This record gives sequence, structure tokens and C-alpha cells, in this order.
Amino acid sequence: MSEADQTVAGFDVPEVEAWMAANTRVQPPCTWTRLEGGHSNLTYELTDAAGDSFVIRRPPEGELLPKAHDMWREFRIIDALHPVGVPVAEPIGYCDDRDVCDKHFYVMGKVGGEALYTAEQTAPRLDTAARGRVGASFVDVLAHLHAIDPAEVGLAELGRHDGYVARQLKTWYGSWTMSAEHADYDDDRLHALHDRLQADLPEQGPARVVHGDYGVHNVMVDDEGNVAAVLDWEIGTLGDPLADFAYALNAWIEPSDADNAAEVSPTALPGFASRDDLIEHYAERTGADLSNLGYYRAFNSFKTACILHGVYARYKLGMKSTDGVDMEGLFNRIVQSIELAEQHLGS
Repeated sequence: MSEADQTVAGFDVPEVEAWMAANTRVQPPCTWTRLEGGHSNLTYELTDAAGDSFVIRRPPEGELLPKAHDMWREFRIIDALHPVGVPVAEPIGYCDDRDVCDKHFYVMGKVGGEALYTAEQTAPRLDTAARGRVGASFVDVLAHLHAIDPAEVGLAELGRHDGYVARQLKTWYGSWTMSAEHADYDDDRLHALHDRLQADLPEQGPARVVHGDYGVHNVMVDDEGNVAAVLDWEIGTLGDPLADFAYALNAWIEPSDADNAAEVSPTALPGFASRDDLIEHYAERTGADLSNLGYYRAFNSFKTACILHGVYARYKLGMKSTDGVDMEGLFNRIVQSIELAEQHLGS
């Protein structure tokens, strides 16, 4: 698609291109190419008249939950982090003018590399040496993020500074209890986990910007194995950096992991660092006390179980089509997450 009057889902192209011409360095007319992914947000690559590439993002069409698909949150975070060397896309412009678009949107620079989704996709692209560099670069970026004082980059008001894990426990435990009847599944082990995690809440240190979904699926990795940019800051907030790091650890699959994720995960390929390597590198980079890391990993596995349980309940209620959905596999992932949480706590 290359004409300014083309039909692009979610955008009035002439209006948006006129806004970009007046408010950004984008030089319309642009070629618009739909990009998949991005948590259902409508995302397009733009190539302008000068041959420069950009990305434009807006929420999906239709009614949305009040805090869902927060484009302003994403934009303000990359706008704050880009000048201090965290690898994020260049912030180009943000628009909340309903005369231009029915939903707010933002434009950012296009970054190179690819996110790592599957072993099949990753194996031919990264050789063994490049795979070996991914882990260190992945941790370096997170350590850099966690070293930044939010107040010094204008993000002091991004979220509350205390009680991150406590609030998350309350939210996701509430989700589990509300979903149990509809899911037709409850589990005493989940309730026991909640009680243990609540009783042993660690004291949180200074709040830092946390990504909330930091994994190789949300970073762009270049052909040399270096993280070129971190994407999808939609749930970024202020919180406990050790919870953020533990989430990344849980998502970093190893070949010996018991479930079938090891068969498809990119980080289970030969050459990738182990989780122990990531832990050692993060400790060296940050000086953080990781003696309670098992708690944070258990917390994240607990949270994963609750999230998947809610998804399972919505399928069982008929709120989402189960066509092509492996319901047994989804159920098994809930159980596996509970079992992993118990293991991390030493049960």
C-alpha cells in the first residue's frame, strides 16, 4: 500500500499523515505495511518519501478496558529511556487528538534485528557464537534499566514506589478466586502458595522502572546476538527490579526443562547461556543480593498460573472461541506453573 488515500485499519491516512508532516520528521506520503504481534495493538511500518522507516502504533478498534493498550505509557517510557542509553526505539511523536484519530497513537523509529520467538526461527539466523552473546547483552540491558533512578529521567510518577509484589499478589490471587467457578478448577496448592508468599514478602528496595514482560520475545536481537531494542512497554511501571529479573529468568527456557517448551524455545538451542549464567552476570552487573531469588521466581510462577487460569476460565465460559486452542495443554500449563512455584520455594 502506498497511496495517501488508501484504507488502513484504525487510521485515517490523510489525517494522520498531515499530523505527522506538521509535528514530526516523517515526510509523507508513506507506504503503510501491517506488522503482526504487539499484543493486538494495530501496528504498521511506515516508509516515508525520504526512504526513512518508522513504526506507528494505536490500540485495537472497539471498546477497551480503561487501562488497556496505553500508548501514552509506552511513549513516555521510551521518550525517557532513549536519551540515557537504554536500547529502545527513537520516540518520534505522540498524538491524542480525536480529530486526527479516534484513539491515541504514537510514532517511533524503526529498529533493526528480530525478536526471538521460536527455535525454528532462531536456529538459521543466529550461529553458535551469536547465541552465546545474547544472554550477556540481554542481562546488560536489564541491569542498565534497573540502575536508573526514575526521578532522574522524569518517570517518578509512572507508578507507586512501594508494595509492588504485595499488590500483584492481591490482584492475581483475586483473579484466581474469581475465575475458579467458571474454570471448573480450583487447587489447594495455589491457595497455600499465596499464603506463603504473603507471609514471606521481602522488603522492597528503591523502586525502579520494570518492564513486566522482559523476554527474548520482546527484544530485537541483531545478527551478532546483541539486543538492539526493547519493545512493548505497555505494562511498564515502577516496582521491584528483582521481580522483573526473576520473570525474565522464568521465561528463559533451558534444554533440560521438563515441559515441551524446551522443544520450541529459542533459548534452549545449543550455544545460549544458562539461567545460572544470567544470574551470575546480573549479580556482577548490579551487585544485587540474590539470596531470595527463589521467592521472586515462585511469585512469577504463581502469577503465571493465575493469568493462565483466567484465560482458561474465559474459554470455558465461551467468551473466546476454542477453535484451534489446546485446552488440555493450557490446563497443564496452569498445573506446571503451580508445581514450579512450589519448587522455587523449596516445597
